Amino acid sequence: MFLDNRLSRIQEIRFSEITNKNVSLFIKREDELHPFISGNKFRKLKYNLSEAKELGKSILLTFGGAFSNHIAATAAAGFEFNFETIGVIRGDELANNLDEVLKNNATLKFAHQHGMKFHFVSRSDYRKKNSTKFIANLNNEFGDFYLVPEGGTNNLAVKGCEEILTKEDEKFDVICSSIGTGGTIAGLINAAKEHQNIIGFPALKGDFLINEIQNYVKTTKNWQVNTNYHFGGYAKISEELITFINKFKNETGIPLDPIYTGKMMFGIVDLIKNEYFKTGTKIIAIHTGGLQGIKGMNAVLKKKNLPQII
Repeated sequence: MFLDNRLSRIQEIRFSEITNKNVSLFIKREDELHPFISGNKFRKLKYNLSEAKELGKSILLTFGGAFSNHIAATAAAGFEFNFETIGVIRGDELANNLDEVLKNNATLKFAHQHGMKFHFVSRSDYRKKNSTKFIANLNNEFGDFYLVPEGGTNNLAVKGCEEILTKEDEKFDVICSSIGTGGTIAGLINAAKEHQNIIGFPALKGDFLINEIQNYVKTTKNWQVNTNYHFGGYAKISEELITFINKFKNETGIPLDPIYTGKMMFGIVDLIKNEYFKTGTKIIAIHTGGLQGIKGMNAVLKKKNLPQII
């Protein structure tokens, strides 16, 4: 097994905005599992790496945007476990001056330093990434690779994410997670007990992810997707969210990323403030990592003369 079965610590959250609200809030620090293969990426890659090895594959190929946590984690996993890695990156304009891009993009710089080769494609071509023809062309160019989907979500990833919850977590009434491609929350739904309710907070606009999640789960009960806290969509952010993330870190010592966990925690705190949960509810939020993305977001915020994420 490439990534051993690790347990993450649970930390109680004491935050001024929810004092005296008569609910208990905890966070499961999956972000601390590995310095580079962080959070849900650790879980999603675990069984995929084993499958790649069993199939005799020496190359991992995957997809992502220029600031993708999954791209960074896959590069780190390949580097650590001796796989070649290829990242099919959305945005062919990035290939025009790669040296300059690597100077200014911490995610791609990290992936490059860990041996990942990039294949930049246009946004229109990127939308074809799941087509047979597109994959066949990649096979012709790069050889016999093991394909890891965008965001890492497949049946093996869901299996890995089922291991996030342990017997110790059965005491919680509500389990909360951010949602990117749906694999993490699917694993949580499958692993949760009947008395537990799972709430997902999508980083993307719209409710289309419900169908994606349903492809991987064993039940339609005990889970919901709250679409009220995406802040305009993927990678969209506001000064209100930045202020919240910084205040949360100052008070709790816990860093949040602006794409996923920051929005999730903002949503949880807002629901608690508005007495959405009944008195005595025990809530656990899953910290899915993604902290490497803060550098890239701060570069964007600097250009917009907005406050930085600490």
